[in-house]
Amino acid sequence: MKTFVVGDIHGAHKALLQCLDRANFKPEQDRLISLGDICDGYPEVRQSLEELLKIKHFDLLIGNHDIWALKWAVTGDRPDVWTSQGGENTVLSYKDASVPAAHIGLLKSAKPWLQFDGRLFIHGGFDPDIPLAQQTVDRFAWDRDLLNSAWRSAEAGEKRIIGHYTDIFVGHTPTQTYFSNKPLHVCNIWDMDTGAGWTGRLTIMDVETKEYWQSDPSPQLYPGIQPRRGG
Repeated sequence: MKTFVVGDIHGAHKALLQCLDRANFKPEQDRLISLGDICDGYPEVRQSLEELLKIKHFDLLIGNHDIWALKWAVTGDRPDVWTSQGGENTVLSYKDASVPAAHIGLLKSAKPWLQFDGRLFIHGGFDPDIPLAQQTVDRFAWDRDLLNSAWRSAEAGEKRIIGHYTDIFVGHTPTQTYFSNKPLHVCNIWDMDTGAGWTGRLTIMDVETKEYWQSDPSPQLYPGIQPRRGG
């Protein structure tokens, strides 16, 4: 079994298919860890969730957009702050039909973080000075301070290891923020959100070898479609 990690999908099902194919991912054998934000962005959230449900060994980390989408799926609540940041395309992907129980179940099963073999997987970030068990899901889903701090350390030439992890994999903050279209490696952090929810590509990586594969740019896969805004 190989273990792969994938960045923020944001409804770009076509990009997900390309990544799985280019990585030669085997859905009955390999493990896939999603760093969250499957929802909101391009208009194939429903198809993306269906695809992920086919994977035998799949782990989902909860993203801020997944929290919003799950609340809508359960309660019907559609705040403007959500619909204006890609939520409207999530609603449209279900064509005004109710969200299948399996999709709700998958989102509800999302973990706040995942840790194994000295590696940590989390959507946004965390405070390395406080035990994970004492921090909130909102912190894990929304934090950008961790990555910003690592970026500043790397820019200053500091050889800094954050926490006691070999690798920390995060999403949430597009690598374009740091002038890169590829996975960003700063300190012991890998930022895997390469902008698939906006103008970039989706990225999948083998967590052992760090070899990675990318989709075509999302706007080429969804010409003429307005994706999400926000992060």
